[in-house]
Amino acid sequence: MTDYAATRDRVEHYFDRTATKVWERLTSDAPVSGVRATVRAGRDRMRAVMLAQLPEELRGARILDAGCGTGAMAVELAQRGADVVAVDISPALVEIAEKRMPANLPGRITWVAGDMLDATDGAFDHALAMDSMIYYSAPDIAALLGRASERVSGKFVFTLPPRTPALMAMWRVGKLFPRADRSPTMIPQTTAGVSTALHGAGVAGRLTEVERIKSGFYISTAHVFEGEAA
Repeated sequence: MTDYAATRDRVEHYFDRTATKVWERLTSDAPVSGVRATVRAGRDRMRAVMLAQLPEELRGARILDAGCGTGAMAVELAQRGADVVAVDISPALVEIAEKRMPANLPGRITWVAGDMLDATDGAFDHALAMDSMIYYSAPDIAALLGRASERVSGKFVFTLPPRTPALMAMWRVGKLFPRADRSPTMIPQTTAGVSTALHGAGVAGRLTEVERIKSGFYISTAHVFEGEAA
């Protein structure tokens, strides 16, 4: 994972310093522009797709929300009975999530600022990572899933940007014309490419593409990985 740490640091800088207010507003009920409204709607639909991959009743389950952002996924998991460990690389977003947590969920969510895996302890029944692995290469994703499979006994549900012509064009433009205030460049992936990386890294398990959500400028594909021990 030679590039992982550098990418993670860029992601932290973006969300913790450059875009905190943007994401706070985007993930709230506040009015946003037409473009951001499509992103908000797409993320809402994707969150529902991801949650649908887990049992409706989660009482007694320990769930990792890897890249929790401002906490919407963690709250829904806790409302379904789960004990949630919600971690994000951005302390500023974690602080927002803590403030937004409903008062009827005391002790159900543990909020952690740090690396999505290194900052957490213990084993989990399931894990979710919504749009928090989109900036990493296929080998880094494979390494992350390999590390997670040692601690996640059930499903790891996550999203990746699909390798479509439109996204590839945006990716090339982003690589050619970087800007300091632009978000870290996401890396479009194919399921086959990530599967190949998993095989190359010796990570045993099943990777399944679930559903693609496209809403204006938001496009992402949900995947489920189940390690060999699952």
